[in-house]
Amino acid sequence: MTTVACTTAIATYGYTKALKEGLVPSSRLTLEHIEVAPITTAFRRMVRTLAYDVSEMAFSTYLCARTYGIPITALPIFVLRRFEHASIVYNAKSGITAPADLPGRRVGVRSYTLTPGVWVRGILQSAYGVDPTQVQWVIFGEEHVAEYRAPAHAIAAPAGQDIATALLSGEIDAAIGVRGIDAPEIQPLIPEPRQAAMTYFQQTGIYPISHLLVVKDAVLQAHPWLAEELWRLCADAKDTYLTYLRQSATLTPADHAMRAMQAVIGDDPLLYGIAPNRQTLEAFIRFNVEQQIILQPVEVDDLFPPSLLTSV
Repeated sequence: MTTVACTTAIATYGYTKALKEGLVPSSRLTLEHIEVAPITTAFRRMVRTLAYDVSEMAFSTYLCARTYGIPITALPIFVLRRFEHASIVYNAKSGITAPADLPGRRVGVRSYTLTPGVWVRGILQSAYGVDPTQVQWVIFGEEHVAEYRAPAHAIAAPAGQDIATALLSGEIDAAIGVRGIDAPEIQPLIPEPRQAAMTYFQQTGIYPISHLLVVKDAVLQAHPWLAEELWRLCADAKDTYLTYLRQSATLTPADHAMRAMQAVIGDDPLLYGIAPNRQTLEAFIRFNVEQQIILQPVEVDDLFPPSLLTSV
């Protein structure tokens, strides 16, 4: 049987390692894995030039790309998930003490469509009553989708300015997605963010999705079976990893973090598929509409290939 060759840009996680090392082989599909670091640079290449047949992509980038007719379709394979309550930090010298203090303040983010930013703004609005339109969002980078224009309450930072430097200097009061700043005045805006995230999950059932996989429409149209084959390969690779987690005594920090997520979510903390994620998917679509990233709601089932709607 002749196999179909596809290029991929997927980061190496514990649960994608078996896929990338060919330990879950296919008789129909040959994958040429292109290493891209950081993986976020692949998102822009994919939406602007369709650089790969299969690519990892931030969820909000995918939703935005669909709005502008970019011919890609997502698979319900969620390769990065993370509770985002800890993603917003503030400078204590700003006088901010709680999320309720954000209206009228300047909050930095690398792009308005940044997926952690969408999640944080959605959480702030739904759980803390903060209207994102009353905050001035300061953008420190380009949007992945070149056609997108942020709303009026988002402004560009001065050219060449660094988001961490701006936060430390007080030019912005808070920031999303800035990690590793070793300064006592930079603190999580949401107190006890891990516990707050667990409470939010227990109350809403929302388990944030950061990255998924997308495939060029031309590839799916040429090979209608390909979505199901990719699903099988990724699911098998994930199962290989979960078995390793159960059996191995030598774990990396990322493995320990995954075990901690198992304590919250269950034995499978990645939860590929549509059915177990419908509530999360619907919430994220709603957040993207409310934040003016997409103009109108889309149905969850319209985001994925028809061949996967009933099987996963």
